[in-house]
Amino acid sequence: MAQTADYPAIWAILKPIFRAGDTYTIDSNISQDAALDYWCDPAHSTFVFEGKGSVFGTYYLRRNQGGGGSHVCNCGFATSPHARGKGIARAMLDHALAEAVRQGFQAMQFNFVVANNTRAIAIWERAGFETIGRLPGAFLHPTDGKTDALVMWKDL
Repeated sequence: MAQTADYPAIWAILKPIFRAGDTYTIDSNISQDAALDYWCDPAHSTFVFEGKGSVFGTYYLRRNQGGGGSHVCNCGFATSPHARGKGIARAMLDHALAEAVRQGFQAMQFNFVVANNTRAIAIWERAGFETIGRLPGAFLHPTDGKTDALVMWKDL
C-alpha cells in the first residue's frame, strides 16, 4: 500500500501523464494536491511498484459503484516514463487482479479506455479483458480530436 512518503514519487509519475491529457479524463492543469487527493483517495487501495530505490509505477483499486454494483472494481494505472515497455504495467495488473480477488470483487471494469491507447489495450486484452462497449467520440484527445472510449471487463 502506498504511504504518504510515496506521494512525491506518485506525483512525479502522474504529472506528465495528466499534463499530456491523452489518456485520463483529468484536467491537464490539475494541481499536485488535487491529483494526489484523487489518486490516493481513502476509498481506494493505492499501491506503488518500486525497485532499486525508484518507484516505477502506481495504481489504485476501488469499488466501481455502490450498492448492487459494489462487487465490481475499477483501477487506474500509471507507469513512469523510464519504466515503460519493461512489464511494469502487466505486473501491476497481475497484482491488481489478485488484490481484487483478495478483497472479494467478482469482476474488474475499466470505464473509459481511450481507444488510441493501444499499448494499454493490448495489455488488458492479453490478460483476458473484453471490450464490452464503445463510446463514440467520447474523449477529446489533444491532438487526435474526438476519439472513442472503450469499456473493458473481466470476470474474476
